[in-house]
Amino acid sequence: MEMLKPLSDFFTAIEKDGRVGIAHIGIYAALLQCWKQKDCPSPLVVFSYEIMQLAKIASRDTYFRCVKELSDYGYIRYVPSFKRNQGSRIYFNDMS
Repeated sequence: MEMLKPLSDFFTAIEKDGRVGIAHIGIYAALLQCWKQKDCPSPLVVFSYEIMQLAKIASRDTYFRCVKELSDYGYIRYVPSFKRNQGSRIYFNDMS
């Protein structure tokens, strides 16, 4: 059950945050799943297509907008790589 704590903490944090929509939630959940699959590295290094596929997001614009907003809102720290062969870094902020 400990693996559910980050997702549970996220839902508690966004409960009263009207800025967060379904696309944000899907991307955050997909990031957590990818983090878990990769044995919980810090930072998580991912490519947009990995997360888009898991989150069922078809638009790159939606993906990048939502990831940037999650970072701006303080739920994650997003460090883009701007390189095709190098993934971006995602740091999960502590919400407990």
